[in-house]
Amino acid sequence: MKLIVAVDKNWAIGNKGDLLTSIPEDKKFFRETTTGNVVVMGKKTLLSFPNGLPLKNRINIVLTTDVNFTAKDAIIVHSLEELDEELKKYNTDSVYVIGGAIVYDELLDKCNEAYVTYIDYQYDADCYFPNLEKKDEWVMTEESEEHTYFDVEYYFRKYEKK
Repeated sequence: MKLIVAVDKNWAIGNKGDLLTSIPEDKKFFRETTTGNVVVMGKKTLLSFPNGLPLKNRINIVLTTDVNFTAKDAIIVHSLEELDEELKKYNTDSVYVIGGAIVYDELLDKCNEAYVTYIDYQYDADCYFPNLEKKDEWVMTEESEEHTYFDVEYYFRKYEKK
């Protein structure tokens, strides 16, 4: 299983239920990487999409403890055990964890690759991703050249679990 995330220099990922920023090239990378695959997310992440609808051309799995939650064209699971059962139907290389923070925390140990858009800027934030640079079991295996969006520098990085 893999994960995909955009972080700032403090490994922040969100503020008040929203992404920190919107970089067109990062959105394109996310779309191209996840299209045709399985995406696993929490309820708040799904509801943050336009009209609260699942992402097109992907199998959307939503992990939530809300037993009354439903979403058209999404698979809803209510526990990690239920998620594990559902994921047995798919090739683990085609599964991407896409957030939010609670789902990342719960599934990080089950992932073996992480696609991180590292934004070299500090935003106001209330939501963080674990800093992979400080985790001995993760190593950065790829880093793009510097990209810029207006005055913000960012990099596409790939981390792999040792």
